[in-house]
Amino acid sequence: MNRLYNLDYLRGLTAFGIMIYHFLLWTFGKFSADTFMGRLGLYGVSIFYVLSGLTLYYVYYDKMKPSKEDIISFFKKRVFRIFPLLWLVTIVAILLSRKIPDFTDLFLNLSGLFGFISWDKYFSAGVWSIGNELVFYVFFPFFILFIKRFKPLMILLTLILFGLYLYFAFVKLNPDLSLSEQWKNYVNPLNQVFLFLGGFLIAFLLHDTKIKNSAVVFLLFLAFGLFIFYPATGDTINIVTGTNRLIFTASCFLICICFYKLTFKFPEFIHKPLTLLGEASYSVYLLHPIVWALTSFVFGLFSKYIFNFPVGARIILSVLSTLIISYYVYQYFEKYFMNLGRTSINKPA
Repeated sequence: MNRLYNLDYLRGLTAFGIMIYHFLLWTFGKFSADTFMGRLGLYGVSIFYVLSGLTLYYVYYDKMKPSKEDIISFFKKRVFRIFPLLWLVTIVAILLSRKIPDFTDLFLNLSGLFGFISWDKYFSAGVWSIGNELVFYVFFPFFILFIKRFKPLMILLTLILFGLYLYFAFVKLNPDLSLSEQWKNYVNPLNQVFLFLGGFLIAFLLHDTKIKNSAVVFLLFLAFGLFIFYPATGDTINIVTGTNRLIFTASCFLICICFYKLTFKFPEFIHKPLTLLGEASYSVYLLHPIVWALTSFVFGLFSKYIFNFPVGARIILSVLSTLIISYYVYQYFEKYFMNLGRTSINKPA
């Protein structure tokens, strides 16, 4: 299949943006709802979910019946794609914390069951979203089955998941309390699964639709303008509740649609690094908190015994270190297990 390089661009840029958001957050403190970083920190993950549903449709729709064999193959590939790096990051995060983990939480994280049972119990920043993804993968074969054979059930399931999305936005999450006070409710996979479904439906509805690049660019500017300039202030709870939740979700959908339908390809000197960033985005996303913890230790020693480095130097070093380490982890760790997964599936019985 032809690779959707524009989705790699978006995936990589989003992972990079979330990394910058976290480094600034951990340096300067919380961002408010009216800042670009405050919005990107939350809705960058939403874009990941939309891209996940869109990409899985693109890869699996034509070749997944789904049969028992197809479903087993799908989950095998997901296990080899997700778990090795998740295990590595979880173990390293525990070692860096120098605390004995709760055995139940450790088991749930290593098994991936935390996304289903204790979605707010994770050992490294951002890992909650991986738990959410594992829940979404359980929904995915049903999406394929229903949309191919039982479209009324697909419509019903879509209405149910959208209803859950509205329930969290208008009922479950309280705009009078801060987001940090309600983090467990926000990261509940049932609050996020509609985003994954949205990506799936975007691919299904627009798969054969062609849109002129000029129209796509106009819509992209519109989506980014809405995302950046839409009026919302105060705590970030204000951009994940009520009508604002719908507005920002719509902007994320529109951004993903634009990158999906954009046929423009950057010159090679831009295309190559953006593609590599997109391919290594899983490593960038999971490894940047580990790198930050390590640079914190190093800079702490320097400031204690030698001299204080400027804040900006630490951020720049962390960014460069994350990108370099993520590249090698993707090339020699992630790819190894991805190939191992394909080999185990294609091995004759």
